[in-house]
Amino acid sequence: MTGSTTTTTTTGSGRRQDLLGQTVVVIGGSAGIGLATARRAREEGADVVLTGRDPERLERAGQEVDARSTAAFDAADEDQLTRFLHDLPTPIDHVLVTAGGPYYAPLAELDFARARRDLEEHLLLPLHLARESVGKVRAGGTLLFVSGTGGRRPRVGLSLMSAMTAALPALTASLALEIAPVRVNLIAPGFVDTPLSAALLGEQLDARRAELRDTLPIRRVVGPDDVAALAVHIMTNTALTGATYDIDGGQQLL
Repeated sequence: MTGSTTTTTTTGSGRRQDLLGQTVVVIGGSAGIGLATARRAREEGADVVLTGRDPERLERAGQEVDARSTAAFDAADEDQLTRFLHDLPTPIDHVLVTAGGPYYAPLAELDFARARRDLEEHLLLPLHLARESVGKVRAGGTLLFVSGTGGRRPRVGLSLMSAMTAALPALTASLALEIAPVRVNLIAPGFVDTPLSAALLGEQLDARRAELRDTLPIRRVVGPDDVAALAVHIMTNTALTGATYDIDGGQQLL
């Protein structure tokens, strides 16, 4: 496939639009980091395609960002993902994957069905997407995965998360070689103030926010827009591939 050049224009207010005319697909784009990235990409001039599992929430998100199209399906289902990608007009410029939340449990309580699901969402989904992207994502375009930093310090209950946290940077680097010139990168956030974080922490959310505001070097909580800004930067900087980019407000330094 012939690569296309990046088009940049300036709006009437003098703001550059570095994704003008490009297509950004966000898998897991109905809330949180995915939705924030879709908003940012639209501001940069891109057409966006959103996917998610919840049809109603996805429809609301699609209307909010004026998405070119939306598709409600389970991205961890190989057949459904293949059909979705097959039906997309080409070329695609960038694909961001934020689907799937963390699963952690002590070994004695580990639900192996949930563990297999977690592996499908965080390891097999990137592999399948990378294989299917050949011939669909243009040369110089991006596959961008989202992991985390929470599993880097071994703790009881984090066996599965720690293993995947270690595996994803290696997988990203290998895929960057195998499907080049498509670029492959990984974003690794710490705590991000998203609806998923709220659901996981419940009544402990406000205390966690206060703790981070008091202790992080940046003296504030990292939000979805922070991660979205990094995601769009990786999309537009064509020198970046095979790397993992931490964004945690200095959380790992504590």
